[in-house]
Amino acid sequence: MKLVLTYEQRCKSRLRVNDAAFVLQRGRVLRAGERIAATDGREFEVVCAAEKLLHVETEALAKAAYHLGNRHVPVQIGDGFLRIAEDHVLEDMLKKLGARVSHVEAAFEPESGAYSHQHDEMGHGGRIHDHHHG
Repeated sequence: MKLVLTYEQRCKSRLRVNDAAFVLQRGRVLRAGERIAATDGREFEVVCAAEKLLHVETEALAKAAYHLGNRHVPVQIGDGFLRIAEDHVLEDMLKKLGARVSHVEAAFEPESGAYSHQHDEMGHGGRIHDHHHG
């Protein structure tokens, strides 16, 4: 079964969606394609829900990323663009920095951060680990 979740939902350690409940390791973010087990043993594949985002393009991408990071904003980094959750204050700031900002609805997969613990030593925080390490 598929479980469609927003970024905010994918950050929670305790989650109830419809008739399924999940208890996950604190501080972990579920990623698209991960398989997780509900407390009743049913397995689900995580799908990222479409969300309202700001799509940012600029020749000064590093500068824009710096200012967003300085505000501790979750940022998705793509090939030549950044994406963040819609926020009119940040949109104004980015435009003042010379960025082209457009509104999109898409899956939000921000960077996990340098200090994240995406793989722990105790079996991936209760998740079913189904991908291969290269």
